[in-house]
Amino acid sequence: MNFAYVAYNEGKELVKGKVSATSEEAATELLSYGGFRVVSLKATLPLLNKEKLLSRFSQIKPTEIIMFSNQLALLLESGTDIVTSLDLLQNQITNQTLRRIIGEVSSDIRGGSSLSIALSKHPRAFSSMYYKAIAAGEQGGNLEVVLRQMADYIEKGVTTQKQIKGALTYPIVVVLIAIGVVAILVTKVFPAFTSLYAQVGVKLPLATRILIGLTDWVNHYGLYLLLGVLIAVAAAYIYIRTPAGKYRLDKMMLSWPVVGRIVHLGELSRCCRTMAMLVRVGLPLPEVLNMTMHSSSNKFVVENFTGVQQDLIRGEGLSQPMAKRQPFFLPLMTQMVKIGEESGNLENTLVTVAENFEVEAGDKTKSAVALIQPMMTIIIGLVVGFVVLAMMSAMYSIYGQMG
Repeated sequence: MNFAYVAYNEGKELVKGKVSATSEEAATELLSYGGFRVVSLKATLPLLNKEKLLSRFSQIKPTEIIMFSNQLALLLESGTDIVTSLDLLQNQITNQTLRRIIGEVSSDIRGGSSLSIALSKHPRAFSSMYYKAIAAGEQGGNLEVVLRQMADYIEKGVTTQKQIKGALTYPIVVVLIAIGVVAILVTKVFPAFTSLYAQVGVKLPLATRILIGLTDWVNHYGLYLLLGVLIAVAAAYIYIRTPAGKYRLDKMMLSWPVVGRIVHLGELSRCCRTMAMLVRVGLPLPEVLNMTMHSSSNKFVVENFTGVQQDLIRGEGLSQPMAKRQPFFLPLMTQMVKIGEESGNLENTLVTVAENFEVEAGDKTKSAVALIQPMMTIIIGLVVGFVVLAMMSAMYSIYGQMG
């Protein structure tokens, strides 16, 4: 909310201006902090708040949270207090949404709130895991360390996503181009030759007759086929939006050939890194598992971690409940967790497991992409070759029969 104020500055001069704050008390405190003695303060209510309207449509990138966390940790390590640090960072942030959020966080802290509670009011920018880790850092007196650990954690997640997207970009582009080329050949190029074949009135080869039949069928029923595909996709989308559908899809994703193993390893490595980071900041294991399961969007993963959490609360430890839920929890993970429990070094063993799973997932992703590319090349070559063969054999047949 914006407030118009009239106040005396430190030079005893009467000045006017506007200030943004969450409440009138916060605005007065903010002005007093800046050396102003308030004479009058009135809320301004514009018909259209351009900044807030734009902020609703702008997204906050993970890289911006990474930079914010590292810079805030650096300022706190240099001895700057939290409010001044946030004010300095607010002036440097280019994202309007994040700038507004940091301003509100700073105002809440001036009003007596802690950093973690102030961040919890903005789930769009800061996840529950983020502000709970910050709360643990505040209690343990190592806030700077926790901020850097959260930055590293988010950065590793961003790096993994970029690797997966980069590996899949080329195959997807090739498939789309191939579909476009074949569609043009079948719907635009080949029908022109079909009319020529009909005028000549000769017997055509089998490949040509098959292609003509497919082309005619697509021209007559293509719209119905497209409509059927759209209805099937819409029905599948509606189903997977239900709890049962989402659970079944998530479970199936882990058992798919080739891709399932990659998804499985990716989920486990991310969960291991999450658990290691939360153990490092000092959270109790039941809370660690609770936050780990809520950080995953896979319902099957959540179900397994929920069972482990319940067994942990009953006093069965961590490795034993995981061993009961194999093959979801892979043997390497259960064995390393058991070693970590016995040695009191659970954090490092979880990091080791995450690194092993990440390496294996990366190798399998590269192998899958390397396998997909020649397979697509062969399939595309067969399709295009069949179309060309049908056209060329028809031409040779016409010339032969006419001769």
